Amino acid sequence: MITIVGVAAYVVTPSRRAAEEAAPIYGVTIPDGYRDWKLISVTREKGDFNQLRAQLGNDLAIKAYREGKLPFPDGAIIVALHWKRVPSDDDNKVFGKVQAFVGGSPVNMQVMVKNSQRYAATGGWGFGDFKDGKPSDAALHEKCFACHAPAKAND
Repeated sequence: MITIVGVAAYVVTPSRRAAEEAAPIYGVTIPDGYRDWKLISVTREKGDFNQLRAQLGNDLAIKAYREGKLPFPDGAIIVALHWKRVPSDDDNKVFGKVQAFVGGSPVNMQVMVKNSQRYAATGGWGFGDFKDGKPSDAALHEKCFACHAPAKAND
């Protein structure tokens, strides 16, 4: 009988995508394998956004959430996926009224990468916003840190 034992190291890094696919200002790219990450939360944004959103985290981010560890460790990555919120016609037929909603067309995805040295000026986080897999413009990325600054106490 032969037993084979393998050891694999998992290194958390953003993907090695081409520079033209990196977000301006921060250089963040869409991380490889993010679709297999664990779910952190799901939210519904009402009003102007009218979106369904899901936040996913790599292993370091999930471990920090579960342990309540602040600040997040370098290498933690959080991805937010955003879709238009649309009524589920099939479900609503069963319920007899409009009360069920599903994700419609994709809006964008956002990526936050923790690197306390590289992103020291922005609380240790680098940001990326992507539409159809391409980074949004620099003007949008200039707003990222200001939008996240109110949550600084929660890293």
